[in-house]
Amino acid sequence: MDVRQLRHFMAVAETLHFGRAAERLGMTQPPLSQSILSLEQALGAALFTRTKRTVSLTPFGAAWLPHARAALERMNALPEIARRLREGEAGRLELSFISTADYSILPDLVRRYAQLCPGVEIVLTEATSDVQIAALLAGRQHAGLIIPPSGMALPEALRYRPLVSEPLVMALPESWLREGRLSLAAGRLPPEALAGLPLIIFPRRSAPAFHDLVTGYFAAHVGGAHVVQEAIQMQTIISLVSAGMGVAMVPASLRNLARAGVRYVDLAGPAPCLETGIVWRGGDTSPTLERFLAVAQAGAVP
Repeated sequence: MDVRQLRHFMAVAETLHFGRAAERLGMTQPPLSQSILSLEQALGAALFTRTKRTVSLTPFGAAWLPHARAALERMNALPEIARRLREGEAGRLELSFISTADYSILPDLVRRYAQLCPGVEIVLTEATSDVQIAALLAGRQHAGLIIPPSGMALPEALRYRPLVSEPLVMALPESWLREGRLSLAAGRLPPEALAGLPLIIFPRRSAPAFHDLVTGYFAAHVGGAHVVQEAIQMQTIISLVSAGMGVAMVPASLRNLARAGVRYVDLAGPAPCLETGIVWRGGDTSPTLERFLAVAQAGAVP
C-alpha cells in the first residue's frame, strides 16, 4: 500500500465511477482498476461492488473511507508542517530562567515570542544560573536566562548575549521602618545605614556574580556583610524579609513582586547594577532557538 493507491481509492470513492476518477487523476482506466485491485488484495477485502452500470462502496470500503481520508489529509499537510518546522514556526522550545527574570524580562520575552510563533510549544524551567549552564553543557534545554559569572568566562561551548541591566534596590521589612529601626533620607536608604544589618542573599555557589555584587557593595560602604540566611529563590528571600529576618538587595524589577510587610527602597548614591542575559550552545541550529534569539535581541536594552 502507498499514498498513490490511497489517492486512487479516494478518487473512485468520491466519483463512484472509474472513468471519471481516472480523468480526475490524469490517467487511463486500466491502470486505475489494477491499482484498486492491488489495494484490495493488500487489505484482504473488497472496497467496491462493481456492475456493468454502477460502482458502489462495500460496507468495508465505506467504513475504511474516513480513515483513508484522514491519512491522506495528514500526508498532504506534511510539506506545510515541514516548512513551519524548518522556519521555526512550530516545534518545541525549552527555556530555563533565573527567578529574578520572572519579574523582569521573562514575561515580555515569552509573550512576544508566543505571538510570533504560536505553534511552538514553550517549556519553561526555573533554575539557578549554575544549574542552567550545566544543563546546556549536557545537551539539555535550548537556552537559558542567567546572570553571567563575574570574573570568568563561560565555557567555550556556550554563547552569551546580554539583554538587560538594572540597578539593585533594598527590600526592607516594613515594620523596621515603622519602628524607627531604619531611617530613610529623602525616601532613599543611605549606604551607611546598612552597617550590621542581617542580610539575606543568594548562595555564592548558585549565583556568584549576584552574590559578589551585593557583598562587594557592603564591603565598600560598611566594611562587610552580615549574612544570616541564604536562599536560592527570590520569592523565598522576599518572604524572609517580610517575616523580619533581615534585609535583601534585589533587582529593581522585584517591585513587581508585591508582598505584605515588604518595602522596596532605592539606595542613596550610585547603586550596583545586575546584568541578565541569554545563554545557549554554540552550533545549535534549532529553528525555534534561532527565532527566539532574534526576538530576544530585538528586545535587548542597548
